[in-house]
Amino acid sequence: MPTYYFDMKDGVPLRDRSGLELVSDGAAIAHSKNLAEQARREKPKGHPDLRIVVIDESGREVHREQIYPDAT
Repeated sequence: MPTYYFDMKDGVPLRDRSGLELVSDGAAIAHSKNLAEQARREKPKGHPDLRIVVIDESGREVHREQIYPDAT
């Protein structure tokens, strides 16, 4: 199974060094959506540019999930 990394970015990236083995890009995107939802529950307000960037093991960006999509 490929490894995916879930970096947090709000201008300055916080790198995921361990990654997670998942079956597909779709599974990695679903995981990023779950992570974003968990972050919103734990901290309802945050930096409007905060996102989770999904990177595959080859370094390709797979998806960007904004954590606070309604923030202005």
